[in-house]
Amino acid sequence: MMKFTKYYICCFFFLVGLFSLAQLPEGFVYAEDIIPDLNVELRYFTDNNFVGTQIDGYHSNKLILTEKAATALKLVQEELLKNNMCLQVYDGYRPQQAVNHFMRWAKSINDTINKKRFYPDILKKDLFKEGYIASKSGHSRGSTVDLTIVNANTNEPLDMGGIYDFFGSRSWTDYDGINEDQKANRQLLKRVMQKHGFVNFYQEWWHYTLNEEPFPETYFDFVIE
Repeated sequence: MMKFTKYYICCFFFLVGLFSLAQLPEGFVYAEDIIPDLNVELRYFTDNNFVGTQIDGYHSNKLILTEKAATALKLVQEELLKNNMCLQVYDGYRPQQAVNHFMRWAKSINDTINKKRFYPDILKKDLFKEGYIASKSGHSRGSTVDLTIVNANTNEPLDMGGIYDFFGSRSWTDYDGINEDQKANRQLLKRVMQKHGFVNFYQEWWHYTLNEEPFPETYFDFVIE
């Protein structure tokens, strides 16, 4: 009798696990199922970000994208691997609750723990006015990625002349105040992403959106787990 009980308990938890994995909305995938060798470092799952804490809705280091975006990103990865390089992704799908977290943080004027690193030249009270924080994000539509290129052997990121999520003109893709190698690295990322259907946001060298995204008007809020 005990063996049968254990068997049914195991079956129950197995089915629960399958059900949990099937909770992504139709048209979304876990990127690792499409690109198994992709480096993923979701900064908002950690405290290594401009807020300085884990962000609402990020329950695991699992990159979620629309299937269409993940399939296009796979082509980027395959092309880079031919030259001993690969992608490292800092963010993809972002729940609306995470955007709401950013909004609350931006309104807390005295919370400036990471100002020196991420926004040294901007007053926190001006983040809304300058457009760095907004009530909606294209990431919540599921086809936008924040990413860089790394050496496939060492996993060392190429020098892009500025850190991810820096608020300022230094983050502009065509910013002129960096050296020629850094400019070339930014343009390499831009060329390979554009070749496979992604469009760069000119104020963020790391930010790309699939040109023909499947949910251009829908902002999702399911958690990342």
